[in-house]
Amino acid sequence: MEREIPTTPRRIMACEDVNVYYGDFRAVTSVDLTFGKNEITALIGPSGCGKSTLLRSLNRMNDMVLGARVEGSVTFHDQEIYAKEVDPIEVRRRIGMVFQKPNPFPKSIYDNIAYGPKVTGMKVSSMDDLVEEALTRAALWGEVKDKLKQSAYGLSGGQQQRLCIARTIAVNPEVILMDEPCSALDPIATSRIEDLMVELREDYSIIIVTHNMQQAARVADRTAFFTALADEGTGDRTGVLVEYDKTATIFGSPADQRTEDYISGRFG
Repeated sequence: MEREIPTTPRRIMACEDVNVYYGDFRAVTSVDLTFGKNEITALIGPSGCGKSTLLRSLNRMNDMVLGARVEGSVTFHDQEIYAKEVDPIEVRRRIGMVFQKPNPFPKSIYDNIAYGPKVTGMKVSSMDDLVEEALTRAALWGEVKDKLKQSAYGLSGGQQQRLCIARTIAVNPEVILMDEPCSALDPIATSRIEDLMVELREDYSIIIVTHNMQQAARVADRTAFFTALADEGTGDRTGVLVEYDKTATIFGSPADQRTEDYISGRFG
């Protein structure tokens, strides 16, 4: 049965006139986007069009990059996440991140999951139960329940990425950002992650950057297509949002010729 997607997203996050700079270089220009609750949103487009830069702006991960700054409005439940009184660590707890390459901590499987709740001071009645629940939700419990004390480095790449998803889930976020989470994985592991994203959508809102257009078509409810425009004076390329719609529309009947050209493989 085809999933019913509302005409407009039930807003959990939004960007309004967002510009992202690295020093004087403007990497992303004037982005307006509304992200839907319990939806998977895919950001697609050629390399260098600002997709990952925008994604990292959604949980203030760019704060850690020297010279990076965000102008415009980024809201989570209608609250400005860049407001002075907002704690970036709390932002990152509620808007979690899964990176391109699996990055487990050099600890046991158990301690990878327990780390976030301990560091953030979460009140947990049973850490064992929390670890089991996070690993179960990440479709990993059955594979690791008998080796929780072993190093996370002993897991395969696909298992490590699911462990990183479990680690993100453990601190009870509402939004999960994924920056090309399958690019380092084989097709079977990729399929497991895609199935997992679809399951997690029931409880979380997911925003994914992907270069794999088939992946966007398979898992995303809505898709935003970005491209890069060159400045006539400097030649510097800046990322711009071309169009944003339901995924079926973007891949079936896009409104902009540039989207059509990219999806059909004529450029990018």
